[in-house]
Amino acid sequence: MKAILITRNESGQHARLSEMDQSALPGPEAGGEVLVDVEYSTINYKDGLALTGQAPVVRSFPMVPGIDFAGTVRESSSVQWRPGDAVILNGWGVGEAHWGGLAQCARVRADWLIRRPAGMDARTTMALGTAGYTAMLCVMALQRHGLTPDSGPVLVTGSSGGVGSVAISLLSRLGFRVVASTGRTGEAAYLTTLGAVEVIDRAEMSKPGKALGKERWAGVVDSVGSTTLANACATTRYGGAVTAFGLAGGMDLPATVAPFILRGVTLYGIDSVMAPRPVREAAWQRLAAEADAQALAAITTQAGLADAPSLGADILQGRVRGRVVIDVNQ
Repeated sequence: MKAILITRNESGQHARLSEMDQSALPGPEAGGEVLVDVEYSTINYKDGLALTGQAPVVRSFPMVPGIDFAGTVRESSSVQWRPGDAVILNGWGVGEAHWGGLAQCARVRADWLIRRPAGMDARTTMALGTAGYTAMLCVMALQRHGLTPDSGPVLVTGSSGGVGSVAISLLSRLGFRVVASTGRTGEAAYLTTLGAVEVIDRAEMSKPGKALGKERWAGVVDSVGSTTLANACATTRYGGAVTAFGLAGGMDLPATVAPFILRGVTLYGIDSVMAPRPVREAAWQRLAAEADAQALAAITTQAGLADAPSLGADILQGRVRGRVVIDVNQ
């Protein structure tokens, strides 16, 4: 089979397209009850960190990266799955501690898989991928909080990226007024096509701000962290909600308690990696029902397995717009 293999030696970490025997895959003794023929994977921000070695994402070597994939079960020793079942995997340390989806085959634990929703093909699920699934988790959190389109505008930071792009599309379809924050102001037309009613320069949110600013947003979907997240909290309206899932701007949070104790703002941490199966299934069922096919086509580009290492560097440099689907057989 073909796979991207990350190795490490005295000269550093290296990711390259490799040919290997399927017997190299982790066996059942390592928690691999199900063998999946992978059809599509994607490039996510975490994949970029793994492929480039810019952060210690990979926890053992050699490693096949790829935190998500869609494919078909070939073999299973678990009663949960049978050959021919169409499945999706997101997270669970795959591509970090367990060989992942940037390969033509993957052997994984049965409990890590969920069934592909009816009506969705493998490519569509990976056009959404972890980014779309995370965006839906954010939307679900905002709605559980009680936000409606009448509550006020929702800010989406890092809006040109995968999660941001899908979040704009989902929120706008639900009737929310979406404000997109981006460092790539040349992408304004793209973001408005997805449904943003206003595009602001990320500089408005990334400079150190006040403990409390002018109330602007009913809700926030943040992928940046650090000062941007602090400012987002400080400018959220009374009783509003902020969802945080990323750290593109840093892991720190230079904030005060003021927004939380004076305005009743709630900060929701969104975890896509270890979320329990019922939450995953609910998110994917909603994506199947609510994702806009036309918007998804505008968000998505496709590449082959050999392109993955260079795309990993591109996504960290902000040179990837929206989503990149990897056809592992291309």
